[in-house]
Amino acid sequence: MAATSRTSLTTLSFLISLSTIPRTLTSPLIQELNQPPPPDFAAAVAANCARDPTLRYCNSTSSDLVNIYKSTVVARHLCAESGNPDCNLSFPAINLRSRPKIAPLYLSFAFFWSYCPSSVLAIDLANNSLRGAFPSSVLCCTQIRSLDLSHNALAGDVPFDLLASLANLSFLNLSYNDFSESREGSIGLFERFNSSSFIRSGLSPEDHRHEFEITATILLLMVVLATVVAVFGVIVWLLLRRPHQFTAAVLKKATDGFAEDNVVMNTEKEDVYLGKLRNGVQVEVHVQKWKDSMEIDREFGEEFRVLVQLRHKNLVKVIGWCERRELVAFVMEIAHVCSVEEWLKDSPPWKERLKVLMGVINGICYLEEQWPHVGYDLKTKSLLLTEDIEALISKFRVGNPDSESKKVHKLALLILELVANKRQQEAATEAGESGYIKWVKMHYPVHFKKVIDEKMKLTSCSLEQVKKITDIAFESISVPAEALPSMSQVSRRLRKTCAAGAVHSHHQALNYKHSRSGLHAERARHVER
Repeated sequence: MAATSRTSLTTLSFLISLSTIPRTLTSPLIQELNQPPPPDFAAAVAANCARDPTLRYCNSTSSDLVNIYKSTVVARHLCAESGNPDCNLSFPAINLRSRPKIAPLYLSFAFFWSYCPSSVLAIDLANNSLRGAFPSSVLCCTQIRSLDLSHNALAGDVPFDLLASLANLSFLNLSYNDFSESREGSIGLFERFNSSSFIRSGLSPEDHRHEFEITATILLLMVVLATVVAVFGVIVWLLLRRPHQFTAAVLKKATDGFAEDNVVMNTEKEDVYLGKLRNGVQVEVHVQKWKDSMEIDREFGEEFRVLVQLRHKNLVKVIGWCERRELVAFVMEIAHVCSVEEWLKDSPPWKERLKVLMGVINGICYLEEQWPHVGYDLKTKSLLLTEDIEALISKFRVGNPDSESKKVHKLALLILELVANKRQQEAATEAGESGYIKWVKMHYPVHFKKVIDEKMKLTSCSLEQVKKITDIAFESISVPAEALPSMSQVSRRLRKTCAAGAVHSHHQALNYKHSRSGLHAERARHVER
């Protein structure tokens, strides 16, 4: 509580309570910056420093008063532009994602960054076409936990020493920039954050793979007279270096020459074939369709270099990919028997539906904690099931995950489909997703039993658990996006509710077993008499 109060106090002090800045100033930001500080501004600064000497501007001289005032003006505008709910109480985040017209303007205000409030915990400047050097001024916000500079055109060296000094920094995204490769000081940063933080950033040696291949070709020409053993060693080294990359010939053989009999799905974007690798593993080969045989998405290989690293029992295993002119494809292991959408048609019991939900939540938590840049699809037709009714998330994307509110919304829809007696396509053939939500709201919570699938044959305790889980989903589709809890908060609530139900089901099973044992013993004594 003390830390929270202090953060709020710091933010309020930094903004000089906003009451000392005339509220009649309605001119644009630049025009407002040309105004002199109000007469009582110096007294307000002195009072704030007397109350909290740790404020960043407390050691400044009187000549800095104008810059301190300007920083409060910028802070007020920037807090509002970032969509913070109540700038009078807190300034937790700077969010200028996809705001290329104003992001460079705010970056140019050096006086603001010099006095960056310690309450700022997150900075998002992604997708703004920013050019030039790394904006080191943002690192003056020394308390940040999250920094996203992805999808820009920043170049030059990265200040690894300054980034390493940010003790609270737990999320970093420098992907899709043109930084210079640097080894000095970068090793610690690569160990601290996973590879999804540096996709196509220019920092990783893998980003310079094409230059390396040219150098390797020259070296091979110089050693053309090497022995067969040396050549064999180079081939083995190349295979070990890229164990997840397949050749077109290997995938052709695995699918019997991409035989029509092995086709399981055709769409506008891909053809899916069943196949069997040389090691006996059953796989699906997803062959991508390109408008031009010469066209290969430059991000395809980078994406699957990340996806092959995903390892969790509730995620489909991505084995590898092929990135050639004649074939662009990725390979996934077959461990499923059907989709959740197909499975629900048989009205499975609540115990099995609960297991599926817990599996999906476990997979989500793994991705959110270990791979926050990997997005996922929660539609029932995309979720798969194993023979043991373990749920598998099967569709991923790297570099552009959904917003927190959108992820929570999708999970809520999945829960409703797991408990309801109608699927989305049955309840909303014309209105789509919104029609399905309207159908649920029409009956819930007053006519709760009209929503749930009566074929589950619920006990009173199971019905109560279904009600609690449905309540969580209903809240998530009923409140505005800005009021929704985070995905991690929703997952924790669901895990707790699901676990309580699992314990109750286990106790029920034990009680049933004990009652059956007692009945058998009583019958045995009766026979003896």
